[in-house]
Amino acid sequence: MTAAIWTGPVVWASTGSSAWSAVKWPDGKVSGSLRIARNLFTALSDRTGVTAHRSGALERIRFLLTDRDHTAGCLTDVETRMTGVLDELKLTGLVTSITGLSAVGAAAILAETGDPTRFTTARALVKHAGLAPREKCSGTFTGRAKLTGQGRPGLRLAAWRTVWGARRANPVYAARYRHLTTRTTNKLTPTQAQAVIAAAILRHLHAVITTGRSWDPDIATHGATPAAAA
Repeated sequence: MTAAIWTGPVVWASTGSSAWSAVKWPDGKVSGSLRIARNLFTALSDRTGVTAHRSGALERIRFLLTDRDHTAGCLTDVETRMTGVLDELKLTGLVTSITGLSAVGAAAILAETGDPTRFTTARALVKHAGLAPREKCSGTFTGRAKLTGQGRPGLRLAAWRTVWGARRANPVYAARYRHLTTRTTNKLTPTQAQAVIAAAILRHLHAVITTGRSWDPDIATHGATPAAAA
C-alpha cells in the first residue's frame, strides 16, 4: 500500500507498516531513518486528539520546508558568488592547497580580512582576528596570556568554522591539536586548542596568498613530520 499524508511535503512509499524504511521528499531525496519514519506514521495514524487540525499542522510543516529550501538556495547562491570572486582573483588553487580548507571557508575568511597583503605579517592578521593570546596587566599584576575577546568577531568566527574540516583532513593540524590536548605540561582544553588551529589557518592562508606559493606541510612543520612538529 502506498500512503500519502495530505498533499503536504511527505510522501510515504512502502508495502506495509513494517517496511516503512524511507521518507521521500519533493526534491527526490530520501531520508533513511526508519525510527523517525515509523514514529511519524504511528502518530499520524493515532486518532486521539483533534485530528481535524492535522492538515493545518502539516501545511505549516510544508511552509517550513519551503523556507528551508529557499534559505538553502540563497546560501548556495552566495557561496557560488564568493568562490567566483576567488576564481577571478586566481586564488582558489592557492587557498585550497591548504589541506582541509575549502574554497567557501577561505572566501568567508577573506571577506572579513580584505586583501591579506595589507597585513605586514601573518601575526598581524591573527591579532586582527583576536586569536593572539595577550597578557592582562594592571599595575604590578600580570595575568596569564589568554584570548581577550578583542579583534574582529566576524573574522574570528570564519576562521573558527574552518577548524572542523581542517582538523579532520589535515595531518599537520590533527597532530598539533592532539599534542596540545594531551601533553602533560600546560595541556589545553579542546576550545583553546581549536583557537590555536584557527590562528594557524590564518597564518598559513596569509603565507600562501602573499608569497603566491602553495601550502607545503614541510614548511608548516618547519621540516619535521607532523607528529614530531607537534
